Amino acid sequence: MIKTIQNLIHKYWEQLMYLVFGVLTTAVNMVVFYLLDHYTGMYYLLSNTIAWFLSVLFAFFTNKTWVFQSKYTTFRDFSREMASFFFFRGISYIMDTAIMFVGISMLHGPNMVVKIIDQFVIILANYIFSKWIFNKSTEA
Repeated sequence: MIKTIQNLIHKYWEQLMYLVFGVLTTAVNMVVFYLLDHYTGMYYLLSNTIAWFLSVLFAFFTNKTWVFQSKYTTFRDFSREMASFFFFRGISYIMDTAIMFVGISMLHGPNMVVKIIDQFVIILANYIFSKWIFNKSTEA
């Protein structure tokens, strides 16, 4: 039984690590958004943008190091990998902003409820993008 569990953990290690760091990244995003939205009176889309940037920065380093274990070490390769990561996260940011705008401004949903729904869609998109970016770098 223990050997079976160990084999499953080994087989799905990447997905487990993505899940752990994805939860932490989502927590960074949600906490920053909540604090800015509730305590500063900042416009919700600006709060969302700041939360997005900080969570993407966190996600880049955790995905690179612990999830996909990217081996790029030169500054040039690191910069290319980071640019690709931010580019694809920029695509998910557009999706994120559209969901937030429709959910809050058009459908008049509560900010945090819309943000939670939004995060489920974004997590899936980000996993697909990240897997492509970091697996590409390990093949080099």
